[in-house]
Amino acid sequence: MSLYNKYILPKFLNCACGSKPINYQRQKVVPLAKGKVLDIGIGSGLNIPFYNSDKIDKVIGIDPSHELIELAKELANDSKTSIDFVIGSAESIPYPDNFFDTVLVTYTMCTIPNVAIANKEMWRVLKDDGRLIFCEHGLAPDKKISKWQNRIDPFWGKIAGGCHLNRDIQKLITDAGFSFESLDKMYIPSTPKFAGYNYWGIGKK
Repeated sequence: MSLYNKYILPKFLNCACGSKPINYQRQKVVPLAKGKVLDIGIGSGLNIPFYNSDKIDKVIGIDPSHELIELAKELANDSKTSIDFVIGSAESIPYPDNFFDTVLVTYTMCTIPNVAIANKEMWRVLKDDGRLIFCEHGLAPDKKISKWQNRIDPFWGKIAGGCHLNRDIQKLITDAGFSFESLDKMYIPSTPKFAGYNYWGIGKK
């Protein structure tokens, strides 16, 4: 692992993904989580302050980064929510079928190498009456913006931990077998348009 990935990237991601506009988006979705929750790509724990602990039995946070999880543990120590951490990949979730009441994924589908497999794994571990709660940035509907996303994407990933700007989040979710209980889309304020088109809502099996 390079020095950049080990020491600089985790702090960069923590800052970028914890900006005021992004946290405002988290406030919309994270409190909806309930029961036994799987937080996909929990990273540095930026969702933790927004959980409604009264509705949650347990949160399992999974992430491949040791460095980010160490940051998350510091937040978890001050939280009323019961949180366990697992070093692992969303493409191979180490839990049985129909296990979680909620799968929460925020600003993570952009970075998972094989996101199609990961989303099918989320579908697998979610209970039949469970909910996928998501908030992601991705492909913009405007051709001028999407053209720039496609141009920038190969370089962006190298500095932003493998983040992709141009993934069609809506299609990725439906391709995994989910339908939508709710879906909202818009450019969020105070972010560059090439990285600011957001999809958020609730998916169901």
